[in-house]
Amino acid sequence: MEKTALDTEGLKASRQALEFLASIDLKELQQCLFADTLVTVSDTGRELGEFTITVQNATYDNQPCYHVHANSHGSIDNIPCGTSVTAYVSTKLETLEQSHHEYVTLQDHILDRKSHMVRRGDQLHLNKVVTQREDVKRQTFTFPLGSLEGFVSEASNLLIQRVLAQRKRIPENMVFLTLDTETRITVSSYKGLGQKQQMVGQKCVEVFGIEMTVDSIEDVPAAWHCYFLSDGHLASRVQVGSPVTMRLIQLPVQMGGDDKGRKAVFEKKPLVWEEDMQLCSTFLDRKEALKADHASYVRQHPELKALMADFLQFLLLRKPDDVFSFAAEYFAPFASQSNPGSRLKSSSLINVSEN
Repeated sequence: MEKTALDTEGLKASRQALEFLASIDLKELQQCLFADTLVTVSDTGRELGEFTITVQNATYDNQPCYHVHANSHGSIDNIPCGTSVTAYVSTKLETLEQSHHEYVTLQDHILDRKSHMVRRGDQLHLNKVVTQREDVKRQTFTFPLGSLEGFVSEASNLLIQRVLAQRKRIPENMVFLTLDTETRITVSSYKGLGQKQQMVGQKCVEVFGIEMTVDSIEDVPAAWHCYFLSDGHLASRVQVGSPVTMRLIQLPVQMGGDDKGRKAVFEKKPLVWEEDMQLCSTFLDRKEALKADHASYVRQHPELKALMADFLQFLLLRKPDDVFSFAAEYFAPFASQSNPGSRLKSSSLINVSEN
């Protein structure tokens, strides 16, 4: 069923939010290219799962951009659940394409939600597929880009928070447009929580706090408190009112000035060839050429690792007898709805704004 979401009257990003987006330069964004890994724990300290965020350089339609992948998985009250977001975000923090997958494995069935967002021309298209038992609900929404100035997706929110953490200051009245869980236009806001001390491993460090709140038309607003190290690494994350917290348990390796850009060098072990040396040389040259070509392709398409990791995680949870049929079903939802060149046809995702 086609739906056109035009109800944005009275909702718009604030002037301060738009000025903030315009003020971010490429150098700041390059300092946000790293991975975070946190452990999800209960209020009693029990380990429940893991939360990871990775941001790296990429290209989209031959233009430079950022590939963002966030994944949360674990078991709460002995119920396996997970969320994942995979996206391409422009250097202006515009969401070019994003896939989202959320699942909850209940006793007798699995609740599965997938969504795929992509910019096409002057519109933002969003497809949703919700599966519960034998019931499959599909929806399609279209948003005019002209009504979405200052729109922030789940993926671009992760980059915004890293920039804010590194600046250690948040402008007043930072209000952006976003989508709620029911795919309706709403607003999100940011404010500072100041600095505090937090234990990371055996060390006490200073962290800077950010509160992000997402309004809801029919429900109470949802708020998250996130604390960051001075370099933008996430130290803790919790949804207000939730007993579950995501915490950093080991400080990331700090690169000193002499170490920046240094690559690990591995000594090449000598090979002993006793046969035809010309044949061996040809073999080695061809092998290196193939490795370089494959590595180049993987670097240009970072979504491969994210896509395969999400699929493998879901595969191991379901443990189907027929792997081929399961794979076909897993990747099918967006096959008929995406452009031929779409990079994120059915990458698994979850609302990173949820625990």
